[in-house]
Amino acid sequence: VGLLYDTGHCAFSGGDPEQLLRRHVERVVHVHCKDVRPAMLKKAREADMSFMGAVMEGIFTVPGDGAIDYPTLLKILADHGYSGWLVVEAEQDPAKAHPLTYATMGYR
Repeated sequence: VGLLYDTGHCAFSGGDPEQLLRRHVERVVHVHCKDVRPAMLKKAREADMSFMGAVMEGIFTVPGDGAIDYPTLLKILADHGYSGWLVVEAEQDPAKAHPLTYATMGYR
């Protein structure tokens, strides 16, 4: 069974994105690159916030704007021959995070 590996969802749920990827890299068929803001992650956990509540408060952002170590994750994928899609996403409230600004950041 193939695995859609989502870095942000892994971190939000309390997982370790690097550990999960190392364990299941051979099963990865699709990757969602989404970062987490550490202060918001702490707040969401302490308040037992719902997933949607945390999203609307800004838990997620584009890669490089949060706490996930993307260079390491991308190296693991490359070392294992991953050649599928890398979807850069953020799941942010567009009223709080200008979409073009964050799309540009994610691209970079």
